[in-house]
Amino acid sequence: MLKMEKRPSPSVLMSWLSPVFAVLLTVACGVILFLALDKNPLTGLAVFFFEPIKDLQGWAEVGVKVAPLLLIAVGLAICFRANVFNIGAEGQLVVGAMAGGAVGLYFDQGEGGGAMMIALVLLAGMAGGMAWAAITAFLRDRFNANEILVSLMLVYVAQLLLNLVVHGPLRDPEGFNFPQSRMLSDGYLLPNIIEGTRLHAGFAMAVMASALGWVFLSRSFAGYRLQVGGLAPAAARYAGFSSRKALWTSMLVCGGLAGIAGTAEVLGPIGQLTPSVSPGYGFAAIIVAYVGRLHPVGVVFSSFIMALFYIGGELSQSRLGMPNAITGVFQGILLFSLLACDVLIHYKLSWRK
Repeated sequence: MLKMEKRPSPSVLMSWLSPVFAVLLTVACGVILFLALDKNPLTGLAVFFFEPIKDLQGWAEVGVKVAPLLLIAVGLAICFRANVFNIGAEGQLVVGAMAGGAVGLYFDQGEGGGAMMIALVLLAGMAGGMAWAAITAFLRDRFNANEILVSLMLVYVAQLLLNLVVHGPLRDPEGFNFPQSRMLSDGYLLPNIIEGTRLHAGFAMAVMASALGWVFLSRSFAGYRLQVGGLAPAAARYAGFSSRKALWTSMLVCGGLAGIAGTAEVLGPIGQLTPSVSPGYGFAAIIVAYVGRLHPVGVVFSSFIMALFYIGGELSQSRLGMPNAITGVFQGILLFSLLACDVLIHYKLSWRK
């Protein structure tokens, strides 16, 4: 019978190659999926992985999806490195979008705006995300509540609050009763990086966040202290580090980045506050963080793959008649493929009679 035996020394190289193998395994499973749905697998894979990047416009659209995924994944990588399992980045994104959107709508009187006002709105969104993350940090710190359950449940509270404000105080009075705010003026929208496309400055902020996250975790004493405080609280106390500080720092950083991601969606491709401000970026970013090996630079690669899944899923629905759940299916396959690859890195199959 087949049994699993623990490897004496897992390969470091295979650990870094595991995400690549997971992507290849996802592609192989995609072929089987397309065949099961009576679709041409070559056409399906082309729509998913090549159509989105066949021209500059396609690359720009992928970049629009990369921006929120990368921002959130950098924050989650910091959280998970500190052994803080924040599963509620989606809620922090939503509250950040609400806070930033409310501030932008308050000051936007049809004119004005500019860099200073955009910065103010982004700061408001960051503060909203940090405040929402602080609830989880406080309950974990004060009452030892499980941050996984608390942060996850707060996602649904945030979504209900968003529905409340877009149906009530922030609803556009001239919007024919649709649950959405009025459109923001051009002066309050993020500038586009490439003229003629929707790629906005949020993408540049995401890349900057990735670089700063790498410097923080790999090149700063504060990042080292955070990781020790999260992974080895007893050793951290002996060295004078604070696991409590690791909790608060990681949660606030993650909440702030998620809040910026939500606000950038409002100030970028959407241009207003709607109930569907996020198609699940906060949850997808968890997969992005793990595929990127919890490394602020590694998540750049994984956020690009996840963005392809989003764009490819939309194209496959319109061109191949695929169900709207196809994006989530590919995301799930990628996650399980990564888990399978990681298991085989640490264990080997052997046959025993």
